[in-house]
Amino acid sequence: MKPLQISADTAKMLAEKLKLPIEQIMHMPQHILIQKMMEAENKTTEE
Repeated sequence: MKPLQISADTAKMLAEKLKLPIEQIMHMPQHILIQKMMEAENKTTEE
Protein backbone atom coordinates (compact mmCIF):
# COMPACT_ATOMS: atom_id res chain seq x y z
CA MET A 1 0.00 0.00 0.00
CA LYS A 2 1.41 3.40 -0.94
CA PRO A 3 1.42 6.33 1.49
CA LEU A 4 -1.47 8.79 1.48
CA GLN A 5 -1.18 11.69 -0.94
CA ILE A 6 -1.27 14.45 1.68
CA SER A 7 1.18 17.21 2.48
CA ALA A 8 3.56 17.09 5.42
CA ASP A 9 1.69 19.97 7.05
CA THR A 10 -1.61 18.13 6.76
CA ALA A 11 -0.07 14.95 8.18
CA LYS A 12 1.35 16.93 11.11
CA MET A 13 -2.02 18.56 11.81
CA LEU A 14 -3.82 15.20 11.69
CA ALA A 15 -1.20 13.57 13.92
CA GLU A 16 -1.69 16.25 16.56
CA LYS A 17 -5.48 16.13 16.35
CA LEU A 18 -5.70 12.31 16.41
CA LYS A 19 -2.78 11.92 18.85
CA LEU A 20 -1.01 9.45 16.56
CA PRO A 21 2.54 9.39 15.12
CA ILE A 22 2.95 10.99 11.69
CA GLU A 23 4.32 7.72 10.29
CA GLN A 24 1.14 5.93 11.31
CA ILE A 25 -1.00 8.64 9.69
CA MET A 26 0.92 8.42 6.40
CA HIS A 27 0.60 4.64 6.13
CA MET A 28 -2.96 4.32 7.39
CA PRO A 29 -5.58 3.22 4.84
CA GLN A 30 -7.67 6.18 3.73
CA HIS A 31 -11.00 4.76 4.92
CA ILE A 32 -9.63 4.17 8.43
CA LEU A 33 -8.17 7.67 8.56
CA ILE A 34 -11.52 9.16 7.57
CA GLN A 35 -13.25 7.07 10.25
CA LYS A 36 -10.81 8.27 12.93
CA MET A 37 -11.27 11.88 11.81
CA MET A 38 -15.05 11.52 12.11
CA GLU A 39 -14.70 10.00 15.60
CA ALA A 40 -12.45 12.88 16.69
CA GLU A 41 -14.93 15.41 15.28
CA ASN A 42 -17.81 13.73 17.14
CA LYS A 43 -15.86 13.92 20.40
CA THR A 44 -15.27 17.64 19.99
CA THR A 45 -18.90 18.37 19.15
CA GLU A 46 -20.13 16.42 22.19
CA GLU A 47 -17.97 18.46 24.59
